[in-house]
Amino acid sequence: MYNAKAYSAASATSPLAHTKINRREPTEHDVQIEILFCGICHSDLHTVRDEWHSVMPTVYPCIPGHEIVGRVTKVGTAVKKYKVGDLAAVGCMVDSDGTCPQCKANVEQFCPNAVFTYNGPDKHLGGVTYGGYSDSIVVDERFVLRVPPKLSLAGTAPLLCAGITTYSPMRRWGVTKGKKVGVVGLGGLGHMAVKFGHALGAHVVVFTTSFKKKDDALRLGADEVVISRNADEMQKHAGSLDFILDAVAAEHDINAYINLLRRDGTITLVGAPEKPLSVAAFSLLMRRRSLSGSLIGGIAETQEMLDFCGAHSITSDVEVIPIQKVNEAYDRLVKSDVKYRFSIDMASLKAE
Repeated sequence: MYNAKAYSAASATSPLAHTKINRREPTEHDVQIEILFCGICHSDLHTVRDEWHSVMPTVYPCIPGHEIVGRVTKVGTAVKKYKVGDLAAVGCMVDSDGTCPQCKANVEQFCPNAVFTYNGPDKHLGGVTYGGYSDSIVVDERFVLRVPPKLSLAGTAPLLCAGITTYSPMRRWGVTKGKKVGVVGLGGLGHMAVKFGHALGAHVVVFTTSFKKKDDALRLGADEVVISRNADEMQKHAGSLDFILDAVAAEHDINAYINLLRRDGTITLVGAPEKPLSVAAFSLLMRRRSLSGSLIGGIAETQEMLDFCGAHSITSDVEVIPIQKVNEAYDRLVKSDVKYRFSIDMASLKAE
């Protein structure tokens, strides 16, 4: 074992603060990574504040962070894909059983024994896994990803969650040239969906409650922007969209968007509203529409996403902060006061 610097929360009401943690020495299949940037995901905030207690109770101390980009500093004797000095990334998972039908289908995120990057069972050291708000991490080679050259590392970090969360359903449901695609909500997830939809050649329509976001949506690659509170604007798109990605985590009228789908169209939820959404059955029945959900993506698909971003020069729009401002960033995140993700410059941790 060795000591690593990190920021952790001691309880649901404690601010994140500097600490030291134990990391395992790399085994033969492990890669040790110096963390250069780590994105802040809303899941980090939910977990730190134990807001998902009924589903995934938080074990303290909690060290969040699953949008990790860094440089390889050590590799195990059996590692073949990485060498010291390589840029590498780690997303939401660090292990799975590798033998179940989900793993064999390259959708490890659905493995019943998947281990998340933080707050998951740590089979090596006991307790739970610690995430990327740290100066280093050790991960099995199977869950380490290649970072394309020439991309901003700060902007690449959020791709490991926000990127794959939006890329995966768009690929699964055939977003491509000639398709009309809706994006509901222009935040950390939504802005990535706009970029991907545009790069995939689709006609992208952004639906937002805020007129102030119109110019930004167009800058990001949207072809049209609809103010969803305007019934006339919504009606113009009734029955015309092939696919809608719904990135809204707050309570909203899902039926208003289902009615925008053409026959056999699909709306996929990637936001997680606290309260159940009420769905009118006839909205689905009459045009054979589908309502689905999606959770990140498997390792192979995440690498595909990163390579796609490298080919199309896509990164997340980020505000880079030092680790010392992480608690302020959490407060701002609650207010949606960021365009569009925070990315922590982990070099700031050296000052602690």
